[in-house]
Amino acid sequence: MSELGEFSLASTVVAVLGMAIGVLGPAVGMGIATSRALEALARQPEAERAISRALFIGLAMIESLAIYVLVVVLIVLFRNPLLAHLLPAP
Repeated sequence: MSELGEFSLASTVVAVLGMAIGVLGPAVGMGIATSRALEALARQPEAERAISRALFIGLAMIESLAIYVLVVVLIVLFRNPLLAHLLPAP
C-alpha cells in the first residue's frame, strides 16, 4: 500500500475511534441527566415545567459536545491538515 493509502486508512481509523470515544461521554451524561430528571419528577410532579425546561436546556448543551466531536472528525476525514506534509509540493 502506498504512503498516501496508509495515511488515509490511519486517518479513517483514528476518526472513527475519536467519534466513538467522543460521543461516549455525552451519551452517558444524557442518560444520567434524564434519569435524575425523572427522579425529580417522581418526587415533585408539580415542578414539571421547571424540571423539563432545565432538562431540555441541559440536554441541548450536552448534545452540542457530540456535534463538536462530529465536526472535528469530519475535518480530519475530508480536509486533513497533515495531508499537505505528505503530498509532494507542485
